[in-house]
Amino acid sequence: MRQVHSLVAGQWVAPGSGARAISSAITGDVIAEAGNDTLDVHLMRTHAREVGGPALRAMSFHDRARMLKAVAMYLRDHRQTLYDLSFDTGATQADHLIDVDGGIGTMLVFASKGRREMPDGHVYLDGVTEQLGRSGQFQGRHVCTPLQGVAVHINAFNFPVWGMLEKIAPCLLAGMPAIVKPATATSYVTEACVRLIQSSGLLPKGALQLIAGGTGDLLDHLDCQDVVTFTGSVNTALTLRKNENLLANGVRFTAEQDSLNASVLGPDAVPGTTEFDLFVKEVIQEMTTKAGQKCTAIRRVMVPAMQTEAVIDAVRARLSDVSVGDPRAEGTQMGALVSNAQKNDVLDKVTQIGAEAERLCGDPDAFAMSGSKGAFLPPMLFHCADPDTAQAVHNVEAFGPVSTIMPYRDLDHAAALLNRGKGSLVASIVTHDADAARQITLASACFHGRLYFNNRDSMTEATGHGAPLPHMVHGGPGRAGGGEELGGIRAVLHYMQRTAIQGSPDILSGITGQWVPGAVEATEAAHPFTRPFGDLRIGDTLHSAARQITLEDIETFAHFTGDTFYAHMDDDAARANPFFPGRVAHGYLLLSFAAGLFVQPDPGPVLANTGLDNLRFMKPVEAGDSIRVRLTVKAKTPRNDDYGEVRWHVTLLNQNEEVAAEYELLTMNAH
Repeated sequence: MRQVHSLVAGQWVAPGSGARAISSAITGDVIAEAGNDTLDVHLMRTHAREVGGPALRAMSFHDRARMLKAVAMYLRDHRQTLYDLSFDTGATQADHLIDVDGGIGTMLVFASKGRREMPDGHVYLDGVTEQLGRSGQFQGRHVCTPLQGVAVHINAFNFPVWGMLEKIAPCLLAGMPAIVKPATATSYVTEACVRLIQSSGLLPKGALQLIAGGTGDLLDHLDCQDVVTFTGSVNTALTLRKNENLLANGVRFTAEQDSLNASVLGPDAVPGTTEFDLFVKEVIQEMTTKAGQKCTAIRRVMVPAMQTEAVIDAVRARLSDVSVGDPRAEGTQMGALVSNAQKNDVLDKVTQIGAEAERLCGDPDAFAMSGSKGAFLPPMLFHCADPDTAQAVHNVEAFGPVSTIMPYRDLDHAAALLNRGKGSLVASIVTHDADAARQITLASACFHGRLYFNNRDSMTEATGHGAPLPHMVHGGPGRAGGGEELGGIRAVLHYMQRTAIQGSPDILSGITGQWVPGAVEATEAAHPFTRPFGDLRIGDTLHSAARQITLEDIETFAHFTGDTFYAHMDDDAARANPFFPGRVAHGYLLLSFAAGLFVQPDPGPVLANTGLDNLRFMKPVEAGDSIRVRLTVKAKTPRNDDYGEVRWHVTLLNQNEEVAAEYELLTMNAH
């Protein structure tokens, strides 16, 4: 009997009063117990707030990103432990790859995005600086800083590793500690993962704690600095949403709930096409992966009325080849549901669906594992001939290997059927017709968190209907919960407070760590291109000499590059243009001359020019005008031990001190 412990303030606490038995999905035998009604959840909250939070917030975003990467690599080296335990959840080895490897991969993505897209500091900048006064001495900027509470993650049973890692990755990256509460049925796998993380010593104390069992009255004591995330059923989510303390204190609450996800076969995807075969393959995959226990699984299969029989025949034939059995056995394609309780729940839902749809295959009383004490079910396919009057197929989710095929007349009808689900995590459309894809998007996108299109062009790279990716948002409106997870840095911002900062350029620069035009400039005798990355300071500025632009310069540049646009070559035509006073210098000529004015040519710390951002030409430059450059260190971002990225604010000024052009130059500078 495995004792599933909780991790409380750095100590492992064994099951106690109120512990629940956990059975193997394969055999039905009790294999573990979890839960302790006397768990000190208030100590956990205090420990997270007073120990974990300060330690995480003392680290920069890049420090935390490196921490995530190290944790992910440690888990990758020890994942076999998680594989071995996960078989008793009913999952196959292929399912483990989605859960365990998928969770590790998600952590690595957030680690990479943290280094690439967030500053090496403590304040995340949201949007651009806004000039709020006439002279530019009163400006505003939106910034994000970590909340100073704890994130309570209440997770579902179906992904005991990925479900935890995909939430704690953005949470820890934001600088917020987490208390994880996995579903009891598979908590032994989550506990093993937390033990690995704890043993690695890579997280600061208090950054991660674990509740195996109930949360007690923890939710009743949270406040506006805390966050609650939930993955699971609609009914449980509703109960949590109604918690009076969460409502009274404005505690952030996000939910990812059940949804009647659907897949649509495009009108162009007729039998014999690549798209038809791809559609059938995706339906089979989503019915059988994790025994259909995925919040993104395809529950409703929508096909053109003319293709209904062809789809039924193809799907039924493929399902007949699916091997259901012990997930540890070689050749097993689909394992068991997580428990017999879950199996019974699915059978109850199947009865409701069967009242308005015909079961085409999958008799739970007559299949290879029907005599087993484990939680096995066959894949069950239904056909609803009249989806317009049906109710259950659009409202009842059997959280298992169950899908219903239904016909549609045209794309408007398909969209209407999609929307009958009242909000889903994902809908997929298999089509090679871009117009059909656009029509479906306009008619139905607002009912779904994600629209997944696939066809012959994308199929070799596409990750599948049911695969949430860390780069894109995972969530959905209405029945799906109305929340969002993942989505790159968007997920990190769930654990941060967006605040409007207003003040002078110097104040904004001091808070944000980025130089703001109008802030104090620092000058050094040494050219900034001769100084290594570590010696450069935010606000360091070079003022160049001036250079006069001649008509010969303009014509030489035009003929040399081939850019003989009339505004540079034909004075009368240029004057007829409302933007130009006559012939003007090329914008790219000005950029080239600007580089000549500020570049230091000798070998030095500047390794490469990697691009420019936010280029704007504000005032035309004519022959006879002169330009000079103001080059300022705007921001610095370390990339590795050898070099870092410097973002320079470049301003081109004419002889009247008017801004002719402005942009941000990016260079890689050696340490």
